Amino acid sequence: MINLAFDTTAQSCSVILMKNGVVIALSVQKMDFGQAEALMPAIQKALTDNGLKINELDLITVCTGPGSFTGVRSSLSAARTLGLALPNTELTGVSAFEAYIEDMMPDELAEVNAVIIETKRSDFYFQAFDMHKKSLCEPQALVYEDIINKLRNKKVSLIGDGVERFLNKPSGLSLHVIRMEDLPPIKALARCGENRYLKKNLDYPKPLYLRAPDVCIKG
Repeated sequence: MINLAFDTTAQSCSVILMKNGVVIALSVQKMDFGQAEALMPAIQKALTDNGLKINELDLITVCTGPGSFTGVRSSLSAARTLGLALPNTELTGVSAFEAYIEDMMPDELAEVNAVIIETKRSDFYFQAFDMHKKSLCEPQALVYEDIINKLRNKKVSLIGDGVERFLNKPSGLSLHVIRMEDLPPIKALARCGENRYLKKNLDYPKPLYLRAPDVCIKG
């Protein structure tokens, strides 16, 4: 089974190609802008380097967010376009929350496992999971104090690219594991997609927007 997974929702253009669960191509280009322009060349290079044609893909897995409005839109537009062009290729969406929690090892899991994603504003994107990686709440955009209130008096593990900023001041939490990541883990994203494919539980990719886009009106 050949699985192409990609993500442009954060500060990178990440592309991975897996064959029967084994990574055969991986590209992570960190960038603040230009992910949409970098995505298709990265996909083409992954296929060409492995002597594959795009119609040989069995599955396309795309990160649905949260993240920048433009980044989420770029990923999903590319995935949906490929899905239309490749009717024999399955398509599924996976959130960054799901990818982060999938990346945690069994000994890293606590009573509550909080995925905290950077918003570059005063709040954070947040979702909590139990020790079996089952969600305890819906994804939300919350300020620091609201997250602390949800995690107080529990044994907690933290993961995500927002963890470093979140812990800039003393939390008072009982912390088991702290993982300060730069980007959503693309390998875990691909594994989530493959698991859905094998379980025949695919989820057509829809954007995970937790806030309205930042816009300015020219006078």
